Amino acid sequence: MANVLAVTEQRDGVLRKTSHEVVWAARQLADAMGGKVDALVLGAPGVGAAAATLGEVGADRVLVAESAAFGKYAPDGYAATAAAGAKVGGYAAVLVAATATGKDLAPRIAAALDAPLATDITAVGFAGGKLTATRPVYAGRAIQQVAFDAPVAVVSVRPNTFVPGKAGKPGVVEKVQAMEVARVVVREVKAAAQGRLDVAEASVVVSGGRGMKGPEHFALIEGLAKAFGNAAVGASRAVVDAGWRPHAEQVGQTGKTVSPQLYVAVGISGAIQHLAGMKTAKVIVAINKDKDAPIFQVADYGIVGDLFEIVPRLTEEIAKARTG
Repeated sequence: MANVLAVTEQRDGVLRKTSHEVVWAARQLADAMGGKVDALVLGAPGVGAAAATLGEVGADRVLVAESAAFGKYAPDGYAATAAAGAKVGGYAAVLVAATATGKDLAPRIAAALDAPLATDITAVGFAGGKLTATRPVYAGRAIQQVAFDAPVAVVSVRPNTFVPGKAGKPGVVEKVQAMEVARVVVREVKAAAQGRLDVAEASVVVSGGRGMKGPEHFALIEGLAKAFGNAAVGASRAVVDAGWRPHAEQVGQTGKTVSPQLYVAVGISGAIQHLAGMKTAKVIVAINKDKDAPIFQVADYGIVGDLFEIVPRLTEEIAKARTG
Protein backbone atom coordinates (compact mmCIF):
# COMPACT_ATOMS: atom_id res chain seq x y z
CA MET A 1 0.00 0.00 0.00
CA ALA A 2 1.32 3.45 -0.94
CA ASN A 3 -0.39 6.73 -0.08
CA VAL A 4 -0.44 9.99 -2.04
CA LEU A 5 -0.34 13.61 -0.85
CA ALA A 6 -2.20 16.20 -2.95
CA VAL A 7 -1.11 19.79 -2.27
CA THR A 8 -4.04 22.08 -3.04
CA GLU A 9 -4.11 25.74 -4.00
CA GLN A 10 -6.30 28.57 -2.74
CA ARG A 11 -6.70 32.25 -3.44
CA ASP A 12 -8.29 34.62 -0.94
CA GLY A 13 -9.44 31.65 1.11
CA VAL A 14 -11.23 29.92 -1.77
CA LEU A 15 -9.96 26.62 -3.18
CA ARG A 16 -9.10 26.92 -6.86
CA LYS A 17 -10.54 24.61 -9.50
CA THR A 18 -7.15 22.97 -9.97
CA SER A 19 -7.25 21.77 -6.36
CA HIS A 20 -10.06 19.37 -7.16
CA GLU A 21 -8.23 18.19 -10.28
CA VAL A 22 -5.04 17.43 -8.31
CA VAL A 23 -6.99 15.51 -5.66
CA TRP A 24 -8.77 13.51 -8.36
CA ALA A 25 -5.44 12.70 -10.04
CA ALA A 26 -4.11 11.60 -6.64
CA ARG A 27 -7.20 9.41 -6.21
CA GLN A 28 -6.54 7.62 -9.50
CA LEU A 29 -2.92 7.02 -8.55
CA ALA A 30 -3.68 5.89 -5.01
CA ASP A 31 -6.29 3.42 -6.26
CA ALA A 32 -3.71 1.94 -8.64
CA MET A 33 -1.29 1.50 -5.73
CA GLY A 34 -3.90 0.36 -3.21
CA GLY A 35 -3.34 3.42 -1.03
CA LYS A 36 -5.13 6.46 0.35
CA VAL A 37 -5.20 10.16 -0.48
CA ASP A 38 -4.42 13.02 1.87
CA ALA A 39 -5.11 16.57 0.67
CA LEU A 40 -3.07 19.41 2.15
CA VAL A 41 -4.74 22.83 2.38
CA LEU A 42 -2.49 25.82 3.15
CA GLY A 43 -3.89 29.25 3.94
CA ALA A 44 -4.90 31.90 6.44
CA PRO A 45 -7.14 31.06 9.42
CA GLY A 46 -10.56 30.01 8.15
CA VAL A 47 -9.32 28.38 4.94
CA GLY A 48 -10.31 24.98 6.28
CA ALA A 49 -14.02 25.85 6.11
CA ALA A 50 -14.42 24.34 2.65
CA ALA A 51 -11.78 21.64 3.14
CA ALA A 52 -14.29 18.82 3.65
CA THR A 53 -15.51 19.23 0.05
CA LEU A 54 -12.24 17.68 -1.10
CA GLY A 55 -13.57 14.37 0.12
CA GLU A 56 -16.13 14.51 -2.68
CA VAL A 57 -13.34 14.32 -5.27
CA GLY A 58 -11.28 11.62 -3.61
CA ALA A 59 -9.54 12.78 -0.44
CA ASP A 60 -9.68 10.27 2.44
CA ARG A 61 -8.27 12.86 4.78
CA VAL A 62 -7.83 16.65 4.54
CA LEU A 63 -4.90 18.21 6.37
CA VAL A 64 -5.32 21.91 7.07
CA ALA A 65 -2.33 24.14 7.89
CA GLU A 66 -3.54 27.61 8.83
CA SER A 67 -1.34 30.61 9.50
CA ALA A 68 -1.70 34.37 9.15
CA ALA A 69 1.52 34.20 7.11
CA PHE A 70 -0.20 31.92 4.60
CA GLY A 71 -2.84 34.42 3.45
CA LYS A 72 -0.83 34.98 0.26
CA TYR A 73 1.44 32.42 -1.34
CA ALA A 74 4.36 31.87 1.06
CA PRO A 75 7.01 29.95 -0.93
CA ASP A 76 9.25 28.88 1.94
CA GLY A 77 6.47 28.18 4.41
CA TYR A 78 4.34 26.24 1.94
CA ALA A 79 7.29 24.11 0.80
CA ALA A 80 8.49 23.44 4.34
CA THR A 81 5.01 22.45 5.52
CA ALA A 82 4.39 20.16 2.54
CA ALA A 83 7.84 18.56 2.77
CA ALA A 84 7.55 18.01 6.53
CA GLY A 85 4.13 16.41 6.04
CA ALA A 86 5.46 14.22 3.23
CA LYS A 87 8.30 12.95 5.41
CA VAL A 88 6.05 12.14 8.35
CA GLY A 89 3.34 10.59 6.19
CA GLY A 90 5.72 8.43 4.18
CA TYR A 91 3.91 9.15 0.91
CA ALA A 92 4.95 7.55 -2.35
CA ALA A 93 4.03 10.66 -4.33
CA VAL A 94 3.32 14.36 -3.83
CA LEU A 95 1.06 15.99 -6.44
CA VAL A 96 0.86 19.74 -7.13
CA ALA A 97 -1.00 21.69 -9.82
CA ALA A 98 1.18 22.96 -12.68
CA THR A 99 -0.12 26.51 -12.26
CA ALA A 100 2.07 29.60 -11.88
CA THR A 101 2.15 28.93 -8.13
CA GLY A 102 2.64 25.19 -8.51
CA LYS A 103 5.54 25.61 -10.92
CA ASP A 104 7.34 27.54 -8.19
CA LEU A 105 6.26 25.27 -5.32
CA ALA A 106 6.83 21.79 -6.79
CA PRO A 107 10.62 22.11 -7.24
CA ARG A 108 10.95 23.55 -3.74
CA ILE A 109 9.17 20.51 -2.28
CA ALA A 110 11.25 18.14 -4.42
CA ALA A 111 14.49 19.79 -3.29
CA ALA A 112 13.45 19.60 0.38
CA LEU A 113 12.68 15.88 -0.03
CA ASP A 114 15.68 15.18 -2.29
CA ALA A 115 13.11 13.62 -4.60
CA PRO A 116 12.78 13.38 -8.41
CA LEU A 117 10.38 15.80 -10.10
CA ALA A 118 8.26 15.51 -13.25
CA THR A 119 6.47 18.68 -14.31
CA ASP A 120 3.33 19.36 -16.33
CA ILE A 121 2.25 15.72 -16.42
CA THR A 122 -0.87 14.61 -18.27
CA ALA A 123 -1.18 11.08 -16.83
CA VAL A 124 0.01 9.10 -13.81
CA GLY A 125 0.06 5.39 -13.14
CA PHE A 126 1.70 2.50 -11.36
CA ALA A 127 3.44 -0.32 -13.22
CA GLY A 128 6.16 -2.79 -12.33
CA GLY A 129 6.18 -1.56 -8.77
CA LYS A 130 7.04 1.98 -9.85
CA LEU A 131 5.17 5.26 -10.13
CA THR A 132 4.90 6.38 -13.77
CA ALA A 133 4.06 9.69 -15.39
CA THR A 134 3.43 10.97 -18.92
CA ARG A 135 4.39 14.47 -20.02
CA PRO A 136 4.78 16.41 -23.29
CA VAL A 137 8.38 17.43 -24.11
CA TYR A 138 10.21 19.32 -26.87
CA ALA A 139 7.45 21.91 -27.14
CA GLY A 140 4.83 19.19 -27.40
CA ARG A 141 6.47 17.39 -30.33
CA ALA A 142 7.07 14.24 -28.26
CA ILE A 143 5.52 12.47 -25.30
CA GLN A 144 7.82 11.28 -22.51
CA GLN A 145 6.99 8.42 -20.19
CA VAL A 146 8.84 8.46 -16.89
CA ALA A 147 9.25 5.76 -14.24
CA PHE A 148 10.45 6.86 -10.80
CA ASP A 149 13.06 4.79 -8.97
CA ALA A 150 12.81 6.57 -5.62
CA PRO A 151 10.88 6.25 -2.33
CA VAL A 152 8.91 9.43 -3.08
CA ALA A 153 8.33 11.43 -6.27
CA VAL A 154 6.94 14.92 -6.86
CA VAL A 155 4.80 15.66 -9.92
CA SER A 156 2.93 18.73 -11.11
CA VAL A 157 -0.36 18.11 -12.91
CA ARG A 158 -1.34 20.08 -16.02
CA PRO A 159 -4.64 21.94 -15.37
CA ASN A 160 -7.79 20.63 -17.11
CA THR A 161 -6.18 17.22 -17.68
CA PHE A 162 -7.97 15.35 -14.90
CA VAL A 163 -11.71 16.08 -14.82
CA PRO A 164 -12.90 15.46 -11.24
CA GLY A 165 -15.49 12.78 -10.66
CA LYS A 166 -17.47 12.04 -7.51
CA ALA A 167 -16.02 9.92 -4.75
CA GLY A 168 -19.25 10.27 -2.77
CA LYS A 169 -17.80 10.53 0.70
CA PRO A 170 -16.90 13.27 3.19
CA GLY A 171 -13.26 13.99 3.89
CA VAL A 172 -11.98 13.73 7.47
CA VAL A 173 -10.47 17.12 8.35
CA GLU A 174 -7.44 17.41 10.63
CA LYS A 175 -5.33 20.41 11.64
CA VAL A 176 -1.55 20.19 11.11
CA GLN A 177 1.33 22.47 12.06
CA ALA A 178 2.13 25.30 9.65
CA MET A 179 5.89 25.85 9.19
CA GLU A 180 6.29 29.64 9.21
CA VAL A 181 9.53 30.05 7.26
CA ALA A 182 9.75 33.38 5.46
CA ARG A 183 12.94 34.10 3.54
CA VAL A 184 10.73 35.26 0.65
CA VAL A 185 7.56 37.27 1.31
CA VAL A 186 4.86 37.85 -1.32
CA ARG A 187 3.60 41.40 -0.83
CA GLU A 188 1.00 41.55 -3.58
CA VAL A 189 -0.74 39.30 -6.09
CA LYS A 190 -1.99 40.98 -9.25
CA ALA A 191 -4.92 38.86 -10.32
CA ALA A 192 -6.96 39.09 -13.50
CA ALA A 193 -9.95 41.43 -13.50
CA GLN A 194 -12.84 40.10 -11.47
CA GLY A 195 -15.12 37.88 -13.49
CA ARG A 196 -12.50 37.17 -16.17
CA LEU A 197 -11.67 33.48 -16.53
CA ASP A 198 -8.06 32.32 -16.38
CA VAL A 199 -7.07 30.68 -19.67
CA ALA A 200 -5.28 27.91 -17.75
CA GLU A 201 -8.49 26.91 -15.98
CA ALA A 202 -11.24 27.60 -18.53
CA SER A 203 -12.99 24.72 -20.29
CA VAL A 204 -13.24 26.80 -23.48
CA VAL A 205 -10.52 29.17 -24.73
CA VAL A 206 -10.85 31.53 -27.70
CA SER A 207 -7.46 32.93 -28.75
CA GLY A 208 -6.51 35.58 -31.27
CA GLY A 209 -3.27 36.10 -33.18
CA ARG A 210 -1.69 38.62 -35.51
CA GLY A 211 -4.43 37.93 -38.02
CA MET A 212 -6.67 40.14 -35.86
CA LYS A 213 -4.71 43.10 -37.35
CA GLY A 214 -5.07 45.29 -34.27
CA PRO A 215 -6.14 45.39 -30.61
CA GLU A 216 -9.47 46.99 -31.46
CA HIS A 217 -10.53 43.86 -33.33
CA PHE A 218 -10.23 41.69 -30.22
CA ALA A 219 -13.81 42.72 -29.52
CA LEU A 220 -14.65 39.91 -31.98
CA ILE A 221 -12.73 37.41 -29.82
CA GLU A 222 -14.39 38.68 -26.65
CA GLY A 223 -17.80 38.46 -28.31
CA LEU A 224 -17.22 34.85 -29.36
CA ALA A 225 -16.00 33.94 -25.87
CA LYS A 226 -19.09 35.56 -24.38
CA ALA A 227 -21.34 33.61 -26.75
CA PHE A 228 -19.91 30.34 -25.39
CA GLY A 229 -20.70 31.55 -21.87
CA ASN A 230 -17.82 29.76 -20.16
CA ALA A 231 -14.86 30.79 -22.30
CA ALA A 232 -11.64 32.66 -21.60
CA VAL A 233 -9.84 34.98 -24.01
CA GLY A 234 -6.32 33.97 -25.01
CA ALA A 235 -3.63 35.44 -27.24
CA SER A 236 -0.50 34.47 -29.13
CA ARG A 237 2.96 35.71 -28.14
CA ALA A 238 3.11 38.11 -31.09
CA VAL A 239 -0.09 39.78 -29.90
CA VAL A 240 1.17 40.14 -26.34
CA ASP A 241 4.59 41.40 -27.49
CA ALA A 242 2.80 44.03 -29.56
CA GLY A 243 0.96 45.20 -26.45
CA TRP A 244 -2.48 44.31 -27.77
CA ARG A 245 -3.32 41.98 -24.86
CA PRO A 246 -1.94 41.37 -21.33
CA HIS A 247 0.65 38.66 -20.70
CA ALA A 248 -1.83 36.83 -18.43
CA GLU A 249 -3.70 35.82 -21.60
CA GLN A 250 -0.68 34.51 -23.50
CA VAL A 251 -0.89 30.87 -24.51
CA GLY A 252 2.34 29.13 -25.46
CA GLN A 253 5.75 27.98 -24.35
CA THR A 254 6.58 31.32 -22.73
CA GLY A 255 3.00 31.93 -21.62
CA LYS A 256 0.44 29.56 -20.15
CA THR A 257 -0.18 25.93 -21.00
CA VAL A 258 -3.86 25.15 -21.48
CA SER A 259 -5.83 21.91 -21.91
CA PRO A 260 -9.44 23.02 -22.37
CA GLN A 261 -12.28 20.93 -23.74
CA LEU A 262 -12.38 23.34 -26.72
CA TYR A 263 -9.69 25.65 -28.11
CA VAL A 264 -10.57 28.09 -30.87
CA ALA A 265 -7.56 29.64 -32.63
CA VAL A 266 -8.48 32.74 -34.62
CA GLY A 267 -5.89 34.30 -36.92
CA ILE A 268 -3.10 32.24 -35.37
CA SER A 269 -0.63 30.65 -37.79
CA GLY A 270 0.48 27.96 -35.35
CA ALA A 271 4.15 28.54 -34.55
CA ILE A 272 5.67 25.71 -32.51
CA GLN A 273 5.92 28.03 -29.50
CA HIS A 274 2.15 28.47 -29.51
CA LEU A 275 1.36 24.83 -30.25
CA ALA A 276 3.36 23.82 -27.17
CA GLY A 277 0.84 25.63 -25.01
CA MET A 278 -2.43 24.30 -26.44
CA LYS A 279 -1.73 21.05 -28.29
CA THR A 280 -3.32 18.93 -25.55
CA ALA A 281 -6.72 20.64 -25.88
CA LYS A 282 -9.44 18.03 -26.36
CA VAL A 283 -10.88 19.69 -29.51
CA ILE A 284 -9.07 22.35 -31.56
CA VAL A 285 -10.84 24.61 -34.07
CA ALA A 286 -8.71 26.85 -36.31
CA ILE A 287 -9.85 29.86 -38.35
CA ASN A 288 -7.26 31.23 -40.77
CA LYS A 289 -7.18 32.56 -44.31
CA ASP A 290 -3.97 30.64 -45.09
CA LYS A 291 -4.87 27.03 -45.90
CA ASP A 292 -1.21 26.03 -45.35
CA ALA A 293 -0.96 27.50 -41.85
CA PRO A 294 0.69 25.01 -39.41
CA ILE A 295 -2.27 25.36 -37.02
CA PHE A 296 -4.35 23.19 -39.38
CA GLN A 297 -1.96 20.26 -38.80
CA VAL A 298 -3.14 19.95 -35.18
CA ALA A 299 -6.72 21.21 -35.60
CA ASP A 300 -9.66 18.83 -35.40
CA TYR A 301 -11.75 21.29 -37.41
CA GLY A 302 -10.45 24.00 -39.72
CA ILE A 303 -12.14 26.94 -41.42
CA VAL A 304 -10.23 28.63 -44.23
CA GLY A 305 -11.45 32.15 -44.85
CA ASP A 306 -11.69 35.74 -43.66
CA LEU A 307 -12.00 35.74 -39.86
CA PHE A 308 -13.74 39.12 -39.98
CA GLU A 309 -16.62 37.42 -41.80
CA ILE A 310 -16.48 34.05 -40.08
CA VAL A 311 -16.21 35.04 -36.41
CA PRO A 312 -19.32 37.30 -36.31
CA ARG A 313 -21.37 34.58 -38.04
CA LEU A 314 -20.00 31.90 -35.70
CA THR A 315 -20.74 34.08 -32.68
CA GLU A 316 -24.31 34.56 -33.87
CA GLU A 317 -24.91 30.85 -34.42
CA ILE A 318 -23.41 29.83 -31.08
CA ALA A 319 -25.51 32.40 -29.25
CA LYS A 320 -28.63 31.05 -30.99
CA ALA A 321 -27.74 27.47 -30.10
CA ARG A 322 -27.20 28.34 -26.42
CA THR A 323 -30.50 30.18 -26.13
CA GLY A 324 -32.40 27.29 -27.70
